[in-house]
Amino acid sequence: MKRSFILGSIMTLIGLTNPKSTQAQTVVLLMAQKQSAVTFYNLGVDRLNARDYKGAITNFSESININPNDPDSYYNRGYAELILGNYQKAINDYTKAIQLNPKYAYAYGNRCYANYLLKNYSTAITDCTKAIEFQPNSADYFVYRGNAQDDGGNHKAAIADYTQAISLDGRRARAYYNRALAYNRAGEHEKALVDYNETIKIEPQFAEAFHNRGLTYFKLGQEQKAIAELQQASQLFTAQGKAEISQKSLNAIKVIQNSKQ
Repeated sequence: MKRSFILGSIMTLIGLTNPKSTQAQTVVLLMAQKQSAVTFYNLGVDRLNARDYKGAITNFSESININPNDPDSYYNRGYAELILGNYQKAINDYTKAIQLNPKYAYAYGNRCYANYLLKNYSTAITDCTKAIEFQPNSADYFVYRGNAQDDGGNHKAAIADYTQAISLDGRRARAYYNRALAYNRAGEHEKALVDYNETIKIEPQFAEAFHNRGLTYFKLGQEQKAIAELQQASQLFTAQGKAEISQKSLNAIKVIQNSKQ
């Protein structure tokens, strides 16, 4: 409030001392507006870092009201909306950011992810393809596109995307894990097993990988190994405070044991 008042006083003084021209007033007004927009933008960033997403949305909205042509404000507001589960609002903000900056790879990538969460798989694939065009060395975009390909039923294309992600970042456990899922869905359980092994090597507490490796062993007819993996998964889920999922692992063990009777 104080700062705005002082800026207003400065603008008035400039107008009084130079009444023959409005140029100085216009320049100062634009500078003041820009500075005010930056202030709100920075407050929004601080709130994002503090995980105050609703507060961040308010600040970025204030920044946008002052400077509606800043793609970063739309992008960051979209990010906050995405975190809060407001996927369509996030998509709207990413779309505006892209309109203002047609080469905004991050906006394409996050819009891809938001569309994926809304099960708009073909749109997600298009967005991720665009993000990859601008940032071809980003493993994230290949993983996101792979997810959309896999859930959309194109397991072969998903496997290719995950493979590319792994070639860009060989320590990305999620890429191996997701490729294993795609192999499972494609009926290639031996290959899935190799990827679950790699996932667990990179991330030894990856409970979901133990669970799925157990189910994969079962599909391959190795019941004892399957049970051991599912027991390990259950223990990890419990330690991670995921009692409901832990029970699913225990239920899977019962199904395997009953199948042998």
